Amino acid sequence: MSQAQQNDIGAAVRQVLGDSLGYLYPAAMRVAVSLGIADHLAEGAKSAEELAELSKASADHLRRVLRFLATRGLFEEDAEGAFHLTTAGNLLRADSPLAMASVVNLLTDEMYWLPAGRLDDTVRKGTTAFPDIFGSSLFDYLEQHQDSGQTFHTALDDLSATEHGPIVANYEFPSGSTVVDVGGGQGGLLRAVLEANPEVTGVLFDRDVVVKGHRLDVPALDGRWRIEGGSFFEAIPSGADVYLLKRILHDWNDEDSVRILRGCRNAMAEGGRVLVIDTVVPLGNDPHPAKLSDIAMMIVFDGKERTEAELRALFAQADLRLERVIATPGSVSVVEAVAA
Repeated sequence: MSQAQQNDIGAAVRQVLGDSLGYLYPAAMRVAVSLGIADHLAEGAKSAEELAELSKASADHLRRVLRFLATRGLFEEDAEGAFHLTTAGNLLRADSPLAMASVVNLLTDEMYWLPAGRLDDTVRKGTTAFPDIFGSSLFDYLEQHQDSGQTFHTALDDLSATEHGPIVANYEFPSGSTVVDVGGGQGGLLRAVLEANPEVTGVLFDRDVVVKGHRLDVPALDGRWRIEGGSFFEAIPSGADVYLLKRILHDWNDEDSVRILRGCRNAMAEGGRVLVIDTVVPLGNDPHPAKLSDIAMMIVFDGKERTEAELRALFAQADLRLERVIATPGSVSVVEAVAA
């Protein structure tokens, strides 16, 4: 065996070993968030001993975890052993305008962690193991467990906040139109749309327990919005020009996704459109956030991220036609559909 072949095999062994232990990275991230490390570093670099004292942790164990996280660029360790914040680490601060600590808390919570450990069962059976573990589907579980519901909705709102600006900047909402944010949570995206488009009015539509915590009641938007509670599997507010489905379809299987799309198609005004805002899975073998997110959708929701062709097929079943795909600087794209 040549030296080049030996090197290739050695690199492959290291890759397989490293990937097999990859679950330790989110575990370490959860430690950093739970101990508030980014907040402790906000005013400047600190040693592991200083950070351990502030966070009531073991200095040796904390140093080793932070050294590990520094290999992924979340923190940076200098020659004297002090740790510094990086651009990524700053996102974990409590006062970050793009707050990601809540997202880390959710994605490393047992709601995701335990089903991930049952991925083999999910692949064999073709359905999430979540009900087997927690006794109900995710959304029923969130309604029954308020703390978990708060963790979930806070994280999704914070994640969405990182995406609103790019979406609004890259899609032109028609002047004078009415926009319905279907499954819009607490209204972060709808608020961004209304703030950027003074001639647009909006409807925030989600379950009653969710919309009651809306964030639309600001003076600049007076008279331009209303909220409606309900299920998008039953009745969607009718007569609007634009229906937003941001990170909705990827939660659901194809059959349920068509039901949601058909509800929007039946509700929209003549000349209306549906905007599916999700990650779009690219072709090829290159890494992409959509391919990672797709596995998360599989283990928790029975959902999936889709290719452009798969979205086109869903639209066709709902009497819609894919008009265009608009990429944003973030991980999501705006996929516009009109009546077929």
